[in-house]
Amino acid sequence: MDQPAIPAKVDVGALTEVLDGRWGELRRSVRAQMTDSAFREAHDLDTEAHRIQVLDQLGELAKTDRPRLGFDREYGGGGDIGGSVTSFEMLGFGDLSLMVKAGVQWGLFGGAVQLLGTARHHERYLRPIMDLDLPGCFAMTEHGHGSDVQHLRTTATYDPATREFVIDSPDKDAHKEYIGNAARDGRMAVVFAQLVTGGESRGVHAFLVPIRADDGGPVPGVSIEDCGKKAGLNGVDNGRLAFAGVRVPREALLNRYGDVTEDGTYTSPIESDGRRFFTMLGTLIRGRVSVAGSAGNATKRALAIAVRYGEQRRQFFRPGNEEEVVLLDYRAHQRKLLPALAATYALHFAQEELVGALHDIQGSDDVDEQRQRELESRAAGIKAVSTWHATRTIQMAREACGGAGYLAENLLPALKADTDVFTTFEGDNTVLLQLVAKGLLTSYKDHFEDLSALATARFVAEQFVGAVIERTAARQVIERLVDASHDDEDVLFDRGWHVKLFEDREEHVLDGVARRLRRAASEDPFEVFNDAQDHVLRAGRVHVERIVLEAFVAGIDRCTDPDAKALLDRLCDLYVLSTVEADRAWFLEHGRLTAARSKAVMSAVNDVCTQLRPHARVLVDAFAIPEQFLGAAFLAS
Repeated sequence: MDQPAIPAKVDVGALTEVLDGRWGELRRSVRAQMTDSAFREAHDLDTEAHRIQVLDQLGELAKTDRPRLGFDREYGGGGDIGGSVTSFEMLGFGDLSLMVKAGVQWGLFGGAVQLLGTARHHERYLRPIMDLDLPGCFAMTEHGHGSDVQHLRTTATYDPATREFVIDSPDKDAHKEYIGNAARDGRMAVVFAQLVTGGESRGVHAFLVPIRADDGGPVPGVSIEDCGKKAGLNGVDNGRLAFAGVRVPREALLNRYGDVTEDGTYTSPIESDGRRFFTMLGTLIRGRVSVAGSAGNATKRALAIAVRYGEQRRQFFRPGNEEEVVLLDYRAHQRKLLPALAATYALHFAQEELVGALHDIQGSDDVDEQRQRELESRAAGIKAVSTWHATRTIQMAREACGGAGYLAENLLPALKADTDVFTTFEGDNTVLLQLVAKGLLTSYKDHFEDLSALATARFVAEQFVGAVIERTAARQVIERLVDASHDDEDVLFDRGWHVKLFEDREEHVLDGVARRLRRAASEDPFEVFNDAQDHVLRAGRVHVERIVLEAFVAGIDRCTDPDAKALLDRLCDLYVLSTVEADRAWFLEHGRLTAARSKAVMSAVNDVCTQLRPHARVLVDAFAIPEQFLGAAFLAS
């Protein structure tokens, strides 16, 4: 089980270069900008002062080309979708309130106008949105409906006599909740509502609705409330919106996927209401992708602080030694930080691949529906796994720093509070993993996109279903490794065996889910799906873990520095082995590991932690986080 030694010294810059990837020049530029004092963090600010500071910082961003990157060149944008998402992600190194508020303004509000609107909306609104002359909101979530967007209760009823839509909140459940920019700064909202014309509902559509008049007060018929202080992200002015007979012109409908003529006739290039709805939502995944990347950067920041602290804080004496032992020399401390660090690298490479796919697919004039569906599935899965990883890792980093980690001056409490909600906004993680599994359950993917969970269960029951294993960009590299793999005593460090192990687990779990859901043909579909929900979620999770591994492998393959490549290779070993260790019960129960090999996995994790310990600081320094965001007080001494 002996492995080649990692070189004693690895160039930090070489690691940073491979991490920066396709948008490396942009990342370097954003880092330089973030060192400006204008992007300082909030320390001991009250809610109003924090909101003012974040709005000022948003104005500083608006002076650069960053907010324009994702918009069409025709309207002054940069035509760089991947660059736009990357720039939002980079804000995750600093005050996450700024990242969220920027995401609301240019990602959600501006993105909805761009992607759901047509030329009449683009010509009138995109430039003022990019310039921050028109601050806006994205009003989707309601008091009674969060993840279940299809059944929102706000209505937009067309009145042919006046050629206007009438926006109404019929009851409290239809009030829009947690709407960023609504409480203080937003002047217009993209409001998602049930479109009703001629007495018939045509499903959820998006409308541009003014919410504030020139004097800053609500427009007639609009009710605005402040959500108040939250557990975190208090630089974002979240509010509640309700509508009572608010009239907007017919042209306020963002009409890329559905329109209403002057006489009230509904038209759409997509005949199915369900397919139209899912197509519309599928275009709006940039926010979900950005949240995953921002969570990853916040996680890197927490690990960088914890590793630095673990290398300087000493506790307890080694027998026969007059100097106390540094925390990171303890095996338990290594096992806290190093597997989390390995997973963070793995997720970084998966995120980089996801952003590249988003850029290529949404930037193409030819719409490939299958690739778009695969992109949506991957975005859902990476977002869920990345944000759960952030929640666990930031908490673990706080614990690794003891009581000092609980002090606000040491930054970790704010990171913990600000990222906690990431697991439930831009899609609840549990729901997202179910979406991932649904997309994998059948080779008839094109029939699946407008099916509910219960309809999915019925469909699986009625069809011959084969599990679909989505392939990644690393496929050729993976096939080469698998072909060269072997099954002997050294297999724990064989990358081909790693990939086969993850693939086999995914195929087995997906096949099991399909077999359980086939019972829906003869039993109550709800009970069948509800009973199998844990199995469905596992299917989504193991799929994501496999594509994350493949992305890590592809990242290593791109590395041109041999010393950095050797270090990344060992870090990938730790990602695989710690993942297998965490799921040893499944591998043992299903005969994929013997008891002896299972024990060997635990021992191998310890061995790899020992090998990586001298390189922990290099690994976190390679994130190239601007030093001002690592200024925890306990690191200053």
